[in-house]
Amino acid sequence: MRVCKNCKHYDPKSYNECHETQADRVVEKDRRNFCDFFSPGAFAQGGNEPKRDDIFRELDSLFKKG
Repeated sequence: MRVCKNCKHYDPKSYNECHETQADRVVEKDRRNFCDFFSPGAFAQGGNEPKRDDIFRELDSLFKKG
């Protein structure tokens, strides 16, 4: 989804929680917006990016019966 928290510029420690200085202020960082500077890159800040194997394990668990 196109939300601030999924953008590579998102950083809760930065002013306006965004590294892009020209971006308009977005108050609700977890709601859809139309920022021109959006660039996919969730977890780019903070090093909390999930591992590929963990992602597939979680997806598999969604479709298992029982």
